[in-house]
Amino acid sequence: MSAPEPKFLQFTTQKSLANRLVLSTLTGKPIRVSQIRSTSTTPGLAPHEVSFLRLLDSITNGSRATFSHTGTLFHYEPGLITGSVDGQGAIGEVVDCVLPETNRRGVSWFIIPLCILGPFAKKPVNVRFRGDGVITSATEMGDVSVDTVRTAILPLYEKFGIMTSKLELRVLQRSCAGPGGKGGGGLVELRFGSQVRLPKTLHMNRSPGRVRRIRGVAYSTGVSNSNNHRMIHVARGILNPLVSDVNIATQYDQAPLVSSEKAKLSGERKTGIGFGICLVAESSVDGVLYSADMVSPSSGGVPPEDIGKQCAYQLLEVISQGGCVTKIGVDTALILMAMGSEDVGRLRLGRDVVGTEDIVGLARDLKKFGASNWGLRDVDEDDSGDIIIAIKGIAVGNVARKIA
Repeated sequence: MSAPEPKFLQFTTQKSLANRLVLSTLTGKPIRVSQIRSTSTTPGLAPHEVSFLRLLDSITNGSRATFSHTGTLFHYEPGLITGSVDGQGAIGEVVDCVLPETNRRGVSWFIIPLCILGPFAKKPVNVRFRGDGVITSATEMGDVSVDTVRTAILPLYEKFGIMTSKLELRVLQRSCAGPGGKGGGGLVELRFGSQVRLPKTLHMNRSPGRVRRIRGVAYSTGVSNSNNHRMIHVARGILNPLVSDVNIATQYDQAPLVSSEKAKLSGERKTGIGFGICLVAESSVDGVLYSADMVSPSSGGVPPEDIGKQCAYQLLEVISQGGCVTKIGVDTALILMAMGSEDVGRLRLGRDVVGTEDIVGLARDLKKFGASNWGLRDVDEDDSGDIIIAIKGIAVGNVARKIA
């Protein structure tokens, strides 16, 4: 007797595709996504989306994806989250993820959803991102830099009972976006240790406190190191009157070499040239972080002083939105709360963060995958206008994991 056909959850367009694939993998529910750039001159999945599907296949056992001829429709059937296992996509317990030169998204677009799967994996998740398409900086498409992931998003996992000693994100070669916003040539390694127990829920419903210090990184690849000091000088001029403890480090890398058919002699050319700055504000309340990212456009023409000024004002705007988690980390926090231990967690968010289209869409997607409803109420303790979200976890299981 043949097995019954799986019932697919129906979705349209490529929006929030990474989160939907993560939720499908965590809950074990297959999905069907249609109308993927159906009206575009280049219909179907983009290179970064195909690379992410291959990455999911490398850290799971039994996943299957089928595509239509045009690529505007695909079915995804998730498997068990095994992590980096030799013979199942990993070599030496490390998954080698090669991103193509046509990739336009920053490597953080891959790392953030991958880290959400890490606590539910049977084995450690060790991934090396390399190739001509690895962009470690922020991008014009809205992706944050690797530095922001390391300093503003990964610390959130400690609040879920995941030790930071199990998390390591190393940047071996920096790179900004290449010409036209494509490609980079960077090298990044992610190591996420396995754990037996499910992530505990989150309780961050108190006042976010006051900003006590600001840290950051100014980086340059393939251009003069003086650009770093020029960005820092302007940023400190804006932030120092507000916070006395401001410390911004500098990082300089040579431009990475990538293969090119146009190069006459060596067959390689420099790419990923540019500069940028990442700022993180730490609150007096443990775990509350605000971050901002700014990078020079791939077309050039913007002086370092403008990049430093824009990043400083962007950080002040993020701080003014309030809450305990910002827009870049709220997806991670809400998904782990909904999928983690069967307990009610509470998270305080700014009204401008909750009211975004992405958060409303995430709430709908979680409900579709079987998560609990959200409870929302205004903060009564002050007039900040913040909102407290209460979520009960569903304690998703992975039969490949050890039993606690």
